[in-house]
Amino acid sequence: MAFYNSSKPILQTAFLVFCFASFTAMSRELIERKTTLWERLKLDEEEGTTSCWDSLFELQSCTGEVVLFFLNGETYLGPNCCNAIRTIEHHCWPTMLGAVGINSEESDILLGYCDASENNSPSPPQPVNQTSHVMNP
Repeated sequence: MAFYNSSKPILQTAFLVFCFASFTAMSRELIERKTTLWERLKLDEEEGTTSCWDSLFELQSCTGEVVLFFLNGETYLGPNCCNAIRTIEHHCWPTMLGAVGINSEESDILLGYCDASENNSPSPPQPVNQTSHVMNP
């Protein structure tokens, strides 16, 4: 009987804490919205996100060039590969190249190469002025 009387306030306090916690949990509105993979990947938001995924798939197809670039020091990446790297680095998530196994240091090197090769590419030929070739009799 002595044990029952001494533990009664503890049991009452525990019961009250349990009740308040239950009422608090029940009073908040639980909205469970199920999202699709399409929504989680943000594929339906804008055109730019789709180009990010397209660029990632393009980069995946040129991983052979990237491997040779780092292993053999071969300094050539095709224009499609560089376009994919530039798109991913400039317009997409910063860690997206990690999806194909490229770390941040390697992605900086690739981006530097691709940006430099874009700036050093030959400019398109200038149109010939047709009037300068006309001969006067």
